[in-house]
Amino acid sequence: MATLLLAAMAVIFIVCLIFPKAHPAVPWVMAFTEAAMVGGLADWFAVTALFRHPLGLPIPHTAIIPQQKDRLGDTLAQFLKENFLQPRVVARRLDDADLAGGLARWLAAPPAAGASGGPNRKKGIAPLIGQLVDGLDDPSIAKAVEDLARGRLQAMQLSPIIADAVDTLVAGGRHELLIDAAVEWGLATIVDEAPNIRGKVAERTNWLLRLAGADESLSDTMISSVQRLLVEIKHDPRHPVRQRLVEAFKQWTFDLRHFPESQDRVEGFKDDLLANPAMSSWVQGLWDAARSALASSLTDPGGNRLGGTLTALGTRIEDDAELKAGLNAALRRAVAGLAKTHGDEIVKLVSETVRGWDADTVTDKVEQAVGRDLQFIRINGTLIGGCIGLAIYGVARFALLPH
Repeated sequence: MATLLLAAMAVIFIVCLIFPKAHPAVPWVMAFTEAAMVGGLADWFAVTALFRHPLGLPIPHTAIIPQQKDRLGDTLAQFLKENFLQPRVVARRLDDADLAGGLARWLAAPPAAGASGGPNRKKGIAPLIGQLVDGLDDPSIAKAVEDLARGRLQAMQLSPIIADAVDTLVAGGRHELLIDAAVEWGLATIVDEAPNIRGKVAERTNWLLRLAGADESLSDTMISSVQRLLVEIKHDPRHPVRQRLVEAFKQWTFDLRHFPESQDRVEGFKDDLLANPAMSSWVQGLWDAARSALASSLTDPGGNRLGGTLTALGTRIEDDAELKAGLNAALRRAVAGLAKTHGDEIVKLVSETVRGWDADTVTDKVEQAVGRDLQFIRINGTLIGGCIGLAIYGVARFALLPH
């Protein structure tokens, strides 16, 4: 709409230039449209300069938001810290909150497990915990479990484990199975890739040799030589290549135990493995299985004495005003302490998240949020500019110019 309005002003202005004496009002219309174009273009420049360089020109003080995105993130993070994550603010919000009473009532009269109704329903905290555990399928919880597993795996040194495993394979002769599998794979691959090999040889052979069929002969020789070597390795347990592979295994395990560069390569492989999405699925499967097993054990009709103990504790808290008051104070301090302890981490998360966005992402997010309103600035600039131009023309014509 803003662009169409600006274009309309330009068209009307050109028509007035072509037909200046078509009507006495033409000068007034020209004054309006001329000023409207100036106002519209100025506001177009101002709105565009917020998000990008107008017309792609690196004019100073343009593309403000993408260039200042880091400062924007720091300012937003500081705003959150000063207005929401200060311990005194959190404590003031919790002044009237009866946290201990809520906890006591929950412990003293926990929800029933199983069917919601019926005379034989099982009460007790254990079935409820079982239901809660079973309901811990929130993605954030699964992500926390995944992060914990990743942290443990990340801290584990993989190099000595692999070295011991390879030494065990070689000592037991099981490495021969790996070599045999590799040879079988090589033979199958040579057959499958024979057309590609012939094509590559033909590409690198000049036309005269291709005319004489040298490329086919060379391709067949290469393929048959590799196949013959692989067959020899397959059927000869003492083939030199097998011996060299065994020596390579032993040398590799030695390097894994004594040379940091070899260890770094293995640890880099571990890092790549942990970054693979399949690892997330595997950890998710382990977490789901463990959660289901724990929930099943807690909701077992055989029950246990945990529920009765916690119910008695809830009743004690509810009946003891002094204990409740002290527990409320402790809970409020704990929540306020969380804000104090982790407030900087939350602020850092916000700031680093914005810093991690590229300039285009920041521009798109802000433009989608406020871009529609900014277009009305262009529309208003066009119309108000036209009105101001009309007023200036009127003043110049009737008040300043001699009659």
